[in-house]
This record gives sequence, C-alpha cells and structure tokens, in this order.
Amino acid sequence: QVQLVESGGGLVQAGGSLRLACAASGRAFDYWAMAWFRQAPGKEREFVAQITWDVGFLDYADSVKGRFTISRDKAKNTGYLQMNSLKPDDTAKYYCTARKYATSNYSSWGQGTQVTVSS
Repeated sequence: QVQLVESGGGLVQAGGSLRLACAASGRAFDYWAMAWFRQAPGKEREFVAQITWDVGFLDYADSVKGRFTISRDKAKNTGYLQMNSLKPDDTAKYYCTARKYATSNYSSWGQGTQVTVSS
C-alpha cells in the first residue's frame, strides 16, 4: 500500500496563502485519484478537492472553489494543494488520501498537516 506524507501546513493570517504537498512513496503511484480532506475540531472530516492522477480531472468542494487549486507532479509522485485567500474557517487538519479505482473508497491516508488561519 502506498504511503502518503503531507507537508506545508502552518499558521497564516486571513487572506494569506499556503501550499500543501503530499508525497507518495513505497510503491509506484498507480492509484486512480488523489484527494484532500480536512477536519476541524468538533467537526466531521470533509472533502476539499480531488484530482485524477492520469487525466488530471479536477473536483472541488463549493467552499474552496476559486480559492484552492489541486495539482500533481506525476514524475515526483507528489500532489499539491495551493490555498489562496485563506479564511479562519479554513482552519483544520488537512489530510491527503488516494483511491485505487473510480468506484473504490479512499484507502490510503496520510497523517495530516495542520493549517491555522488567524483573523
């Protein structure tokens, strides 16, 4: 099973930007898609964005459309989440995940990286 390691989280003021990275290792990344979820304290984990690995088809949660951009570097087996115009409501732990096929569940999860947006 592929290992996913997130990086790039931190503390930023509202209106600022961060770029998260998700490095896949342990085997060739032959999954169908990589995605980002987030979980704020006391809330359920929620979908943020997904990119299909081969074609690069994108999908976003309404709450981040126009502000966040998901991308991937196939040569580096790494995915990215560029987050602009950050809001305090974006404060959460961000998790990278992957699913093997279009019809399968997300089966590999990273440990998460904390993003804190101050007002």
